[in-house]
Amino acid sequence: QVQLVESGGGLVQAGGSLRLSCAASGRTFNNYCMGWFRQAPGKEREVVAAISWSGRSTYYADSVKGRFTISRDNAKITLYLRMDSLKPEDTAVYYCAGGKKPFCNILKTPDEDVYWGQGTQVTVSS
Repeated sequence: QVQLVESGGGLVQAGGSLRLSCAASGRTFNNYCMGWFRQAPGKEREVVAAISWSGRSTYYADSVKGRFTISRDNAKITLYLRMDSLKPEDTAVYYCAGGKKPFCNILKTPDEDVYWGQGTQVTVSS
C-alpha cells in the first residue's frame, strides 16, 4: 500500500521559513513525477511546485517563484518543499502528490493517477 506522509507544517510569521517533507512508503518513486499542491479555505486546489521523475526539471507557480524550492531525495524516498519569505496568502493545507505511472508529468496527470498525502497545515500570520 502506497502512502505519502507530509510533515513540517505549522504557524509562522510573515517573512519566516518552513520546510515541508513528504515521506513515501510502499513503493519507490525514483522514476515517478512528484509535486506539492495547496488548498486555502474557499479556494480550489492549486499546484505549488512540481519536479520531474528525473529531478532535472522543476516547475513553480508564479506566486511562489523565487521563494519556494522543491527537491527530492530518491534514496530516502522523500520529497521536500523549502518555503522562504512566507506571506499570509501562503496559508493553506499543503498536499504531497506522486504519480502512479513512471516517467509522468504531475502537471498533466489526472487525479485518479496520483497518490495524495493527507495534507499538512501551513499558517502564516501577518
